[in-house]
Amino acid sequence: MTAQPNPAAPPAEAAAARPATPRYALYFAPPAQSPLWRFGSAVLGYDAEAGTPSAPLALRRFDAARWSEITAEPRRYGFHATLKAPFRLAPGRREAELTAACARFAGNRAGFACPGVTLASIGRFLALRLAAPSAALDRLAAGAVAALDEFRAPMTEAEREKRLRAPLTPRQREYLDRWGYPYVLDDFRFHMTLTGPLEDEERALAEAELAEHFAASGGDGPLIVREIALYRQETGPFRLIARFPFGS
Repeated sequence: MTAQPNPAAPPAEAAAARPATPRYALYFAPPAQSPLWRFGSAVLGYDAEAGTPSAPLALRRFDAARWSEITAEPRRYGFHATLKAPFRLAPGRREAELTAACARFAGNRAGFACPGVTLASIGRFLALRLAAPSAALDRLAAGAVAALDEFRAPMTEAEREKRLRAPLTPRQREYLDRWGYPYVLDDFRFHMTLTGPLEDEERALAEAELAEHFAASGGDGPLIVREIALYRQETGPFRLIARFPFGS
């Protein structure tokens, strides 16, 4: 099974020469030409596959400057749904090894369909969530968490303290210490983040704005999952560097 690299991404062989310590994440990313990808990239103002700004939404309720602030946090990560949360490589591990492991992981899986996504509030931010639960997606995320954990460097104390600022259940604290991220396994909830945290009134306006654009986007059909994507972050936002199709 071979990956489909992003031709716009810097070559993996150059990774060792970069001054920054990269972070990696395994995500679900809709196909680059799909209505869902175009919608999410337009909302964030950033196309993570091309690594360039995307054509912005024609906003009615917000000016461009405020919308850029609202979407600044999710724009850092690119449009995606998390399977394996961002991590630095463990000492002695290389990007090529991680890429090969992602290819093996994807090669042992078959594609599947699950319900479409709907716009929803998650706490104080807006995201796309599944219209109904999907056991297949839950299994995919759980498998990714375990299969790639050997490549994850341990959290620093600063990283752990930052995570602990959020209210976590005892089980989520256990997951944080074991897997480096609290929202895994039984606490995994598939979502594709569209905004940062907002106060109630502004969140209602943003939800109305996004609902109109999403309804017109064509991105509300069934979600077809037949590949996973590896993202890398150096000094700027995350970039999609390779897609790994399911099956041999």
